[in-house]
Order: sequence, then C-alpha cells, then structure tokens
Amino acid sequence: MFSPNSLLSFRLLLPLLLLFVSCFHGVFSAKSSTPPIKIGKGYRLISFEETPDGGFLGLLQVKAKNKIYGPDIPLLQLYVKHETQDRLRVHITDAEKKRWEVPYNLLPREQPPVSKQTIGRSRKVSLAVTDDELSGPELMLSYTADPFSFAVKRKSNGQTLFNSSSAGSGSFGEMVFKDQYLEISTQLPKDASLYGLGENTQPHGIKLYPNDPYTLYTTDVSAINLNTDLYGSHPVYMDLRNVNGEPSAHAVLLLNSNGMDVFYTGNSLTYKVIGGVFDFYFFSGPTPLGVVDQYTSFIGRPAPMPYWALGFHQCRWGYHNLSVVEDVVDNYQKAKIPLDVIWNDDDHMDGHKDFTLNPTNYPRPKLLAFLDKIHSIGMKYIVIIDPGIGVNSSYGVYQRGLANDIFIKYEGEPYLAQVWPGAVNFPDFLNPKTVEWWGDEIRRFHELVPVDGLWIDMNEASNFCSGKCTIPKGKQCPSGTGPGWICCLDCKNITKTRWDDPPYKINASGLQVPIGFKTIATSAVHYNGVLEYDAHSLYGFSQSIATHKALQGLEGKRPFILSRSTYVGSGKYAAHWTGDNKGTWEDLKYSIATVLNFGIFGVPMVGADICGFYPAPTEELCNRWIEVGAFYPFSRDHANYYSPRQELYQWATVAKSAQNALGMRYKLLPYLYTLNFEAHMSGAPIARPLFFSFPAYKECYGLSTQFLIGSSLMVSPVLEQGKTEVKALFPPGSWYSVFDMTQKIVSKGQYVTLDAPLHVVNVHLYQNTILPMQRGGMISKEARMTPFTLIVTFPAGAKEGQAKGTLYLDNDELPEMKLGNGYSTFVTLYANLNQSSVKVWSDVQEGKFALEKGWIIEKVTVLGLGGSGDTSSLEINGSPVSSDAASDIQLSSTEQKHLLDVEDEEDKQKSLMVEVSGLKIPVGKNFAMSWKIGVF
Repeated sequence: MFSPNSLLSFRLLLPLLLLFVSCFHGVFSAKSSTPPIKIGKGYRLISFEETPDGGFLGLLQVKAKNKIYGPDIPLLQLYVKHETQDRLRVHITDAEKKRWEVPYNLLPREQPPVSKQTIGRSRKVSLAVTDDELSGPELMLSYTADPFSFAVKRKSNGQTLFNSSSAGSGSFGEMVFKDQYLEISTQLPKDASLYGLGENTQPHGIKLYPNDPYTLYTTDVSAINLNTDLYGSHPVYMDLRNVNGEPSAHAVLLLNSNGMDVFYTGNSLTYKVIGGVFDFYFFSGPTPLGVVDQYTSFIGRPAPMPYWALGFHQCRWGYHNLSVVEDVVDNYQKAKIPLDVIWNDDDHMDGHKDFTLNPTNYPRPKLLAFLDKIHSIGMKYIVIIDPGIGVNSSYGVYQRGLANDIFIKYEGEPYLAQVWPGAVNFPDFLNPKTVEWWGDEIRRFHELVPVDGLWIDMNEASNFCSGKCTIPKGKQCPSGTGPGWICCLDCKNITKTRWDDPPYKINASGLQVPIGFKTIATSAVHYNGVLEYDAHSLYGFSQSIATHKALQGLEGKRPFILSRSTYVGSGKYAAHWTGDNKGTWEDLKYSIATVLNFGIFGVPMVGADICGFYPAPTEELCNRWIEVGAFYPFSRDHANYYSPRQELYQWATVAKSAQNALGMRYKLLPYLYTLNFEAHMSGAPIARPLFFSFPAYKECYGLSTQFLIGSSLMVSPVLEQGKTEVKALFPPGSWYSVFDMTQKIVSKGQYVTLDAPLHVVNVHLYQNTILPMQRGGMISKEARMTPFTLIVTFPAGAKEGQAKGTLYLDNDELPEMKLGNGYSTFVTLYANLNQSSVKVWSDVQEGKFALEKGWIIEKVTVLGLGGSGDTSSLEINGSPVSSDAASDIQLSSTEQKHLLDVEDEEDKQKSLMVEVSGLKIPVGKNFAMSWKIGVF
C-alpha cells in the first residue's frame, strides 16, 4: 500500500524534495564530520559490588551538571553481567527513578536487580573505586572509574570491541544521561567493517559508510528515500575485522526503542538517543553465523514458514474486483509461470475498513467459490490489514473496540487520526485487552473469509494527518473524489509538551521533521500510562505479536504474517518486505543490501517488491528484477494503483525469464525450506552476504551486488541497463553453474566476466556441498512431491575431498518446526572422494514421516571428479548394481568445461560430471552408494 508521504513526494513533490534531501544530507554529513559539541564531563563510578546472580552493580555520579538538552540525571545505576558464554550485558539507568525500557513481556529477558544503595546527605559512599576488569568465558569488560568509561575485549586475541573512553579522541565526549538525551560513543579501528543499523536504503551498499546519517525511528517514508529512517528500527550492528588474515566478527545491540541518531565516522560511533536507557548487549561471535546465532538466541529465533510461503506471490493495489484476481491466476497458469499465493491489497474491503468485504466487487459467495478452487490445488490467499480502525457508528469492529476500551488515548479520548477509511483510532497493542479483541476480530474475519495469512501494513504507525484532530462538521472526509491520502480532518499541531517537542531533534524523515509528523502524537498515551514518545517504534512489533497469537489460535496452523514495520525480535513472528520502492535500476540494486541486512537483523524471510512498487519498470528491468527476485527469500511481485500492470506474464520476454528463474527456485524449494529450518534453529540467514561463508576474504566485505542463498549457492545478477554480461567476484575454490553443471569456474579469488543474455541469471554452487533439489512445478504443493536429485560438488579435479548437505522435511501446517513430533524427518548427506572411489551416503533422523510421504531420490550428480571418465563397480547399500543397458539405473560421465582461461597446470586438470540416474532410494532410510572411477 502507498505511503501517503512517499506518494506525495513521488507524484507531486519528488524532484523538489529529493533536491532538498540531497542538500540537507550534505549538511548533515558535513556536520557529522566536524568536531562535535562535547556535553559535560561525564560520570564517576563511586561504588561497585557483586550481585547474587553473578552480575555486578555500581553507582555512577554526575561530575558537573549542565542544562544542554535538559538537566543531567545525577545518579545512575550500572549493571554488568556475562549472561551466557558469548553474551555480555551492560545496563545503565536512573538509580532513583524507574525509566522506560522495551517491555519485558514483549522481549523476554533478565531484569536487572535494583540497587539498595542510595546517596544522601546522611550517607557517605566511598569514592575510592579503582579501575578494574570483569572476565567472562569469551569477553571481558574493563572500566575506568573517573571519568567513567568501559571497554569490551575479546579474550582470545585481546581485541577491543567497544571502548566508550573519550581519552585521546577528538570525535566524541564523555557519556551523557539526561531524561530526553542520552549519548555514548565507542572508538573503532579504521579497518572495521560495520553492517546493520536499519532500516534504511543504503546507496553505498550493505557496509556502513562513514558520515552517512543513520536515524532509527519507525516512519512511513518510502524506501526510495536514501539514508532515511524507514519502517523498522534495528539498533544493532555487526563488526567484522580481519587482522593479519584472521577474521573475527561480533555484534552490539543497544536495546532501546526511542528515536536515535547514530553517527559513524569511520573511527568512532556515537549514539544520540532521546529517551530510555542504555541497555547494551555484546555478542562475541567470532564468525558472522555465530553472531546471528547468538543474537537470535536472545531476541527470538526466526518464525518457521509454511512451505507454500517460499513459492512465488502476486499482488497489486488495484485488483478492482474478484474477476480481475481470477484472471491473474488463470494467466499465470496459461503462461506456465509458477504461482503459489495471490494477494489482495485493500480492494476487497468495504470502504477500506479492516475485516470487511466489498459486497459488490468481492461478493462473499463468489469469493468463497474462488478460494475453494485455488485451495483445492494448494494455492493460498492473503489480504492486507491496516491498524487504523475506521470511526463509524455502524462498524462492528470499531464499536467492539470502543466497548473494550482498547484505543490509544490523547487527553482521555481515543486519539483521532486519518488513514484510508478516513477518521480512525489506533488499537493499543500494549494493552492485553487489545490482544484479545484483535484475536476475536481476526477469528470473525476468518469465518467470513478463510484467508491463509495476513499482511499488516501502515503500522509505523502511519497517519495522513498530524497533531490533535477532530472530524469536520458539514463536509465529507475523505470526499471520495480526491487523493485518499490528503488530510481532511481539522487538525492543530501539538507542541505544548516536551514529548511533542523534545530538546534534541533527531533527523526524522531525513529532514528533522517533528517526531509526531504523520504518525500518532508522541504525547498520546498507551496502556498503563506509557507514552507514544517511548513506545512509538514498537507499534508494528507489538501488532505482529498479537497477530501471530491470533492466527496460531485459529486452526492450530503455522501462521504467515508479513509486516512492514519491524523492531528487534520481529522475525520471531513475521516476514518483512522492503516497502515502497520504485521501478528503477537503482532500486533493484538497493534491494539486495536491504534484504541482506534483514538477515543480520534476525528477519530472514524478506524480499523487495519485484519490478518495483511505483511506476513504471521497463520490460528489460522487469526481466532482470525477476532474475534477482526469484532468489529473494520472500518472492513477490507487487505494484501500486497507478502503475501499469506488471504481472510477469505481461511481457513475453519477462515470462521467459520468470519461467527460467522461478523454475530454478521451485527446483530449489527443498533447499530453501531446509534453510528456513536452519534459520528457525540457529538464526542463520537464508540470503547472506558472501563474507558469511568467506570471512577471511576481504574483497567481499563490501560486496552488495551478489549474494549467497545458504552457505554455498551464489547469485550474480545483472543490475545495469543494457548489459548482457556481468562481472562477478568468485571467492577461491571451485564453482559450478546450477543451470549447466558441465560449466565450472576454478577461482583463485578473482572477478570473472560471465555471459548473461536477457533470460539468464548466473547461479553457482560451491565445492564441498550436497544440494538437494526436486523437479519443480507450477505450485509448491506439486513440486514438493516430485523425486529428489542430489548435487554433490568436489574441488575440480581433486583426488580427495568431502562434501556435506542437509535436508529437512515436515508437515508444514504444524505450528512448530522441530524434530520429535512424528511429522518431520532430518537427513544429513555425506560424500567422500578417495583416489579412485566415490561414496555418497545419508544419516536419517526420524525417517518415518519421509517414508510415509513416499519421497525418493532418483538421481545423484557428482561434479568435479578427476579421472578418465570410466566408472564401474556401482554398489547401493552394499549390493552390486548393474548399470548396463537393460538396467533402470544408469551411470554416465560428461567432461566439464572451464569458463576461465587457465594458465596454472594444476587448474587445467580435467574434471567430470558423473550422474547415477534411475534410482528409487527412499529418502527416509539410510543409504550408501559407491562406485569406482578410472584414473589417468
């Protein structure tokens, strides 16, 4: 759905606004590179003691008070604890008054103890606290008492990961802690590579760029705006370093939901936060995968996705009636392009109201008949829900909400805003009664329309108006004739409180707009008196939790939720798409960095609107975008009301590219689903930067034009207009094309120019891998039941080698994704090359489910084998097998082709693709097969 601000900027004011943002960006960047204003002299540590839970508790006293951005909080509580072997927490808050923190029921974690020490005129506290260090298994914390600072070091190599001391630094001052302004910094080595701090569209790629602005505050601003606070807030970064060829990664999370600016200069990083507390978590890694494992262990493992969610999705704002939707489904089938899920934006609603159906354009009997038809073949249907509930006396959803008193309040009354239905109130998802009411409304709607998932949008929260509003008398609002996103309520700006006009202005919307602009007034009140000022960036997160609970309670099935606004922990409940992008080559390129960042954020099910949301992609661009989008974890074509139709069948050339790229995706579904399982178990991203698998290879640290699916499958797309080749970086080792497995690249770590005509996307598989694939199909339900092929890769021409892979299968409707319930199977696949013999075998856990489904392996393809091409002595499970012409089982070999001009004699070695076909090996049983290969 459109962002009101972004739509205006696009259709009416885009050139002017972008020029203004560009100029302002230059000012902002220039400011961040000049010496900063240093505020105060920091704090001194005046007491420190061990706590019964194994942590340490201290008191910090301000050294010299000042009134810049408000008075200092005079006494702070410091709490330090090594919470796990690889996680260290540093928590700093007011020692005398409770302050806002991310609610512990939303993001479960340990609560710090409360200090019993106080400072008063009658109590003397020793000030002779000396500098010291606290050592844990992987990390140690050292501190300086006066002025107070702390440093976190890695024990194994002594590297300083975080150091808040300003000593010797011209970049920042001492720690500041005021009611509405908190500041703390860390020194950084110049060669550190940082990733994260989103959500924003980063023009320089995935790696953080010195002096770019990083503002975190959930905002309905289009993703076409660069370096701007967008829909989500993720105050976490990963730091990857390489010292003398030894890579190590760690992460730093500041768990704080208040708006903040983060200034990264290249050798320092400074947080400027407008409320809350300092609640730092340090994750030791030392591998990128280890970091994400530790991070998601804390914030919540990513949600398991149903199998069909990994198929292709089609949506558009502007499917005016049901017959249009039916035609879309029919046209995909006629074009032989895979499609699993059809979506409705708000076209199905009655007057844009949640949980309703338009009786004329989407009559319920016809819609139910359509759903019966698509459900019978395994297709799914998802609709949008916005949080704003239309103010309407005849609207049952609203009336029940009023009766349950579940709306956010302003001056004792439900806060009035405007979104698509017109005047709305916003449910308060911090209120337990709201969660119950929301679940009941979803249940009622599901009885009306058996949808298969929900899309929660506009939940930053977006508001077409600002300030305190009333419904105008004597005129219709909205009028029904003009743009629906123009504010038509009678509104007055709210500036009378320090919550609406805080002393420090974050760079909101990239323009330092008021933080209540086009959202809920920040002095509005949630449940238990919580201010919107504090809870603003949690709105979409809390709605995701409530929606997940509601969907899981409906039929006991695995929920699918797509949310635009996200926060730390959202991945436990929802998928995400990158919001309102545009059909441009630049937006195609930007999408990769954003998708990769969300994998680091613990939201691995992510993708961008394929072909762009805003008009209008060219035919060539849409060809190239589906070649990228077919490999997004979440793959969906979506366009807006004013765009020309851009379903993949609209152009014959795009249809061909879609058949090719999505055809490969559907063959790879078992691999993608296994990655979904890995993500749920360990947080491992589905789409990953190359440095996740090659952390020692510095050349890939800033690479944002290629990406990995899992650990070994590399996508190298065309991202520029008019190009029919692509210059791709290949880390050292052997790589094999999955579209033509006779092609190999043996790289020493170099760029390779690959042919890439219009319908070709280059996807390569790395050595030492076993990749499970199936035959594919037009829908995941049918593709899932086809026989398997195992692709085994060894280093090209090697005489010895090992390869490994995994395969996870389950009943994807069950809420939990796990072994041990009788409805899942996990297979570890192994291969070994030893001089003149090859062996491939499996280790099956809980094979009953796979056996009941009848899954079989029909082919094993081994790539990179040396030798003469002669194969013999095939054995399966210890029994000799004939592969003569009369046998179903055939053993064949094909010489592979170098795609590089190879000068090194060692790399010129001949290598073979050997296929064993005609197999009927049950996936659910351990198997072993071997054969001999001829040697030169």
